[in-house]
Amino acid sequence: MKKHEKHTKLIKPEIGFFGRNEIAFLGAPCGVIKSLVDACIASISGDIKITYVDADHGNDENVSFKNNLLQDKISHKRFEKKSFSTFEQKFLLSDQDMILVNGNHFEAKSQIVIIDPKKEESLKRRILQLTNVKAYVLSEGVDEVFDWLEKSPEIPVINISETDKISSLILTEIENPVLKALILTGGKSTRMGIDKSNLDYHGMPQHAYLKKTLDSLLIPTYISCRDDQKDEFDNPITDKFVGLGPYGAILTAFQEDPNAAWLVVACDLPLLKTSEFEYLVSNRNHKKIATACFNPETNFPDPLFTIWEPKAYQTLLSYLAIGYSCPRKVLINSDIELVHLSRPEVLANVNTPNEKFEIEKYFS
Repeated sequence: MKKHEKHTKLIKPEIGFFGRNEIAFLGAPCGVIKSLVDACIASISGDIKITYVDADHGNDENVSFKNNLLQDKISHKRFEKKSFSTFEQKFLLSDQDMILVNGNHFEAKSQIVIIDPKKEESLKRRILQLTNVKAYVLSEGVDEVFDWLEKSPEIPVINISETDKISSLILTEIENPVLKALILTGGKSTRMGIDKSNLDYHGMPQHAYLKKTLDSLLIPTYISCRDDQKDEFDNPITDKFVGLGPYGAILTAFQEDPNAAWLVVACDLPLLKTSEFEYLVSNRNHKKIATACFNPETNFPDPLFTIWEPKAYQTLLSYLAIGYSCPRKVLINSDIELVHLSRPEVLANVNTPNEKFEIEKYFS
């Protein structure tokens, strides 16, 4: 009998127990783990968002936790809730670059194992949690890894006092998502009267010019379009969030690949050249929700020449859930990297025949 499929199969984000990038520290008493994590967080500079997930131990570190404790570089956050579901855990920390976890209480998809003879038997009971060991850390007075643990040249052995090395390892585990491009062509071009994506400013239709430019930068490129347009393009992504304009197109791209960052560009920006794309990509900050260009014409970031990082997906959906479908509003109210183009006039968009007439003066 054929298995009944009740739900649409979606591509899932590569999220572990808490987030995209997470490491559990285990193999030592909870106090030792916390001290080590505190030292590592303190030594990491920059605008990196790191949260430490621990249990509230009360007066005894061996009792079951009552509250979840989330420690970031600025403050301690206490949530008066006995437990979070596995789904709530993922929602709560979606904006974090790295989540460090007390592995004595919680699991994570990667692990740093502390070698402490006093906790060897406890570590043995957690052997099934050691799925992706990134390093062994030797406690004070310990000079070798337990012989029953898997050894590999790819798994470094570090002394617990070498917090700089442990911090460097943590930073290398913050993944830089692959970059893809999305050319927006799905608008109806009502004010222009003809399809804006087919207008010729560069000896070819504008959508073809943008794809040629992005191909030259070796960025996999897709065309966002309506369902009735899909046969016109290679690599089409048809709108699934119909009626939401560019907002729906961006969400559809993330539904197609929630693990990629998406460089979104509208088809009605004919002044953009390769140099602007290169500048945007070279200034990309994958630790922010997006990298956007400041548009002096609007005095706001321009959402339609922007790199949207995977962590933006949940944010965009959250804004939609409370009745907002403006990508610029998301950028204005989020933690973004704002860059300034040397020629900001290239962000001028062309929506009407009069605007087209004016912009063509740049090509004469």
